[in-house]
Amino acid sequence: MTILIVLNHHPYDSTDVTWNALRLAGTLLDQGQQVRLFLMNDAVDLARDACRPPEGYDQDLGAMLKALIAREVPVQVCGSCMARCGLYRNQPYFAGAESSTMAVLAGWVASSDKVLTF
Repeated sequence: MTILIVLNHHPYDSTDVTWNALRLAGTLLDQGQQVRLFLMNDAVDLARDACRPPEGYDQDLGAMLKALIAREVPVQVCGSCMARCGLYRNQPYFAGAESSTMAVLAGWVASSDKVLTF
């Protein structure tokens, strides 16, 4: 089964939305599912090295994303959002997170068995 997870929230927005999405992605992988991640809106900061956990936050969400990439999870990041969204506008994405398009997202949605949004 192919599961697409679309993230929209800034990684450190005072909630655990992104943390839970990444935990779910890892658990789905552990259960043998194929997982894809698409980052858009303020979630694009997750794929930027400039995005660091705030003081007192006990999880490094960027490291969690890099661990998923190391497990061969494809990660696409909205290219339009790169300059429009996040605290770190126009800063590059780290290795393994590819600049992408709405057309790629549309194709992933159409070819996925399930689509989840966070």
